Amino acid sequence: MAATIRLRRGGRRNSPIYRVVAADSRMPRDGRFLEIIGWYRPTEKPGKVQFDVDKTIKWLKLGAEPSDTVRTLFEHTGLSEIWKKAEKGEDYSNLVLKDTVTEKTNKLKARKRARMAEAAGASKEAGS
Repeated sequence: MAATIRLRRGGRRNSPIYRVVAADSRMPRDGRFLEIIGWYRPTEKPGKVQFDVDKTIKWLKLGAEPSDTVRTLFEHTGLSEIWKKAEKGEDYSNLVLKDTVTEKTNKLKARKRARMAEAAGASKEAGS
């Protein structure tokens, strides 16, 4: 079973609230999940986000792959640094997570385009 860490939408129309969940990659976006590990409220300015660090680290150690959006949230809150320290076996208790996220749409779109171009280049090389 391949697990992913992704967003699960909730809330009312035009007022989304997302739960960050560990789910089987074969399940639909709002379908069955394995565990809730946090939440994200993008409509608040700045956006609010909260992660349960221990649960998140547990799922990452088990091999769960975060989605692109969740990976970006990890980077903005500082959870990616905690994960790097946890992988090395270092103490991460002194690091503090940020609980707000500001949008940086232009940088994110450029980063996503670069990933797509890199993947397309890699597939061309593999096909040759």
